[in-house]
Amino acid sequence: MYALFQTFDWSATALGAADNWPAALTMTLRMMFSSPVAMAVLAGRDGVMIYNDAYIEIAGKRHPDCFGQSVLTTWPEVAAFNRQIIADVFAGETASFEDAPLTFYRNGAAENVWLDLDYSPVVDDDGSTIAVLAILAETTKRVKAEKALRDNQERLSLALSASGVVGIWDWRVREDRVYADERFSDLFHVPRELARDGAPISAYLASIHPDDVASLEAAMTRAIETGESLTSEYRIVQPEGGVRWVLAEGRPALDEHGICVRFPGVAVDITEHKAAVEAHARSEAAFRTLANAMPQMVWSTRPDGYHDYYNARWYEFTGVPENSTDGEGWNGMFHEEDQERAWASWRHSLETGAPYQIEYRLRHHSGVYRWVLGRALAIRDDRGRITRWYGTCTDIHDTKMAAAEREVVAHELSHRIKNIFSVLSSIISLSARSKPDAQPFALELRKRIEAMGRAHDFVRPHSQASRPVPVEQSIFGLVEELLVPYGNAEERISVSGEDIQLGDSAATPLALLLHELATNAAKYGALSGDAGKLAISGRQHETDYILEWREHGGTGAIGEPDQEGFGSRLMRISVEGQLGGKLVRRWEPDGVHVTVTMPRAAVTRTNRLSGQ
Repeated sequence: MYALFQTFDWSATALGAADNWPAALTMTLRMMFSSPVAMAVLAGRDGVMIYNDAYIEIAGKRHPDCFGQSVLTTWPEVAAFNRQIIADVFAGETASFEDAPLTFYRNGAAENVWLDLDYSPVVDDDGSTIAVLAILAETTKRVKAEKALRDNQERLSLALSASGVVGIWDWRVREDRVYADERFSDLFHVPRELARDGAPISAYLASIHPDDVASLEAAMTRAIETGESLTSEYRIVQPEGGVRWVLAEGRPALDEHGICVRFPGVAVDITEHKAAVEAHARSEAAFRTLANAMPQMVWSTRPDGYHDYYNARWYEFTGVPENSTDGEGWNGMFHEEDQERAWASWRHSLETGAPYQIEYRLRHHSGVYRWVLGRALAIRDDRGRITRWYGTCTDIHDTKMAAAEREVVAHELSHRIKNIFSVLSSIISLSARSKPDAQPFALELRKRIEAMGRAHDFVRPHSQASRPVPVEQSIFGLVEELLVPYGNAEERISVSGEDIQLGDSAATPLALLLHELATNAAKYGALSGDAGKLAISGRQHETDYILEWREHGGTGAIGEPDQEGFGSRLMRISVEGQLGGKLVRRWEPDGVHVTVTMPRAAVTRTNRLSGQ
């Protein structure tokens, strides 16, 4: 640059020939050209640039065109900055900047750079400022490196936070100095300054629970001697009381002689995890205690149906060794006739999540098979996914056998009652033979007795096996059976509207109600004469079922009785007491109108025997 300076035509510039320059400027330029530090002289108020070899790197591709030219025109992107500097320095001031951020187009594109800048005046003999001396040092690489380091540290901190790591340490074993970040030092209650400059290992061990120090030191010694990784859980005592659980993991660095020189690692706060594990253990213990105290056999499975738990009652009942029925081994405990049915039902529950319920025969430790009721429900998480199945097995063998015995007795009793009806019908037929004039009455009476026998099939609960005749289990079916004795059903009696399934529990009270209404109609109402008609209709309204009984054209107008008789009380008890419904009767000029409102659930409720 000194050679370029000597050959440059300065007479063509605002400075004029170099021979006429002030001595102060000439001496400053000699010092600048001999300096290894990047310098530039901005001569005059236009800031004509003269710079040394070290400045070429800062100038970039603008060298050498910017040499001998005004800094305001050759560096337009920072012209405002340089104009202010020149004005300040020519006013007798100095300026200094550290890591000043600037944007240069020195290589044809925008480039963010950082510079250390020092500006001072070049003063002539008369004390006037004739130029600005600029000393420059580009710090872009350092600034970017520091920024990258900060970014990496921030990312590392975020990653450590996301992973649960609370701090990192680096133990220089020979010097016994542990260098740690702020989070690690805070966790162990070591001053941050001390941790940054290196604290002895004893400063950290001081916060560890006394009961855990020995095991930790032994693990660290083993790792140092063998080079194996360290994994240790221990407690840190808190100043306010209580402890924090920490998981420490590290790997010693050995030199060529196998001697540990450094021991870096990380620490993870596992307090919440420990608390969750302990809470789960307590919950599991409580569940097992409760399950073992229950009289039922209790079991549970994984979401896929793999059986992995049975309580003590299961092993007491079956007599099998523990864990021998895990997985699919449970199905082998069932009676061979029940295995396929039980397995199909269980697969359906696993596929659909539906509750599992089935009766099957389970092998007892005595070798006999006993009837058991199996039930299971799925446990779901917040997203509705099945996380576990819990089930029970209840020994219902004695109950089932007793129910079967009761069924036999009930069937026999029903058979005997039907025989009584048959005997009565036979007696009436035989008696009428000797009295021809009474035969129409006898025929009518015999029809009523036969109808009562058919209604008996509604009144008594049955299993499918014990039901003597197929009967339509509905209200309209019951009506038709009970009104058969009153003849000419198609002409005199109409049944319309919505029918409803009839449960065994509702059959008896409804049979008593209809029988009482029919009896009253035959004595006093529409069925007492040939011209009367009876209209029965049903309809569903919201959660209720409404049955209407309308009589028309009886033998005469019937008024409301003065007092409630036995029959009326029986009807009210049947509807309101047993079915939870409402009975409304109106005595109209043309006949009786009865409205029976009943909950549908009460009408369809059943108490059928198991095993249907």
